[in-house]
Amino acid sequence: MELSLDFTKRYTYADYYTWWDNTRRELLHGLIRLMSPAPTPQHQEVVGKLGAELYQLIKKNKGKCKVFPAPFDVRLPKNGEKEDDKIDTVVQPDLCIVCDLSKIDRRGCLGAPDFIAEVQSLSTGKYDLNEKFTLYEASGVREYWVVVPSEGVQVFLLQPDGKYDAGTAYEAGKIPVHIFGGLEVDLEGIIGT
Repeated sequence: MELSLDFTKRYTYADYYTWWDNTRRELLHGLIRLMSPAPTPQHQEVVGKLGAELYQLIKKNKGKCKVFPAPFDVRLPKNGEKEDDKIDTVVQPDLCIVCDLSKIDRRGCLGAPDFIAEVQSLSTGKYDLNEKFTLYEASGVREYWVVVPSEGVQVFLLQPDGKYDAGTAYEAGKIPVHIFGGLEVDLEGIIGT
């Protein structure tokens, strides 16, 4: 069955949850944002390596947080609303970490994850650094990584005023994972080919 959607109309998670076709999409403030076709092997390898590193870091330090790779729905409600027909923003970050496990339900995550990483591709660079940056900042995501395969990582940390800092670029060496008190992952192990 082909799904016919109006890209000028605003939708909610209640609508989104009924779309059982093979098209990957997100909702940003009610508007549909189609996701690009399947990511490249390099993109997926970076997501896999970063996810494995973060998982091992949590396990080694007996942490309670959980790592989730895409596709994984993250619903970002405004004003603490939890009703499906009130939530108008649903994203599928490449990778996220949730430490408040009460946010996890059978549909994904309801509320801001503690950490999100987006792995850039040619088609997502502007989206990751503009719309998603602003969305994650406003939603309270404490740490946001923008990963550019074979180049480096830009790390943004949420400040007490609710805004991200100017960001720190890493092109080599170890990167502190600030939500874990500065425990580090090896950049070469993540973006190296």
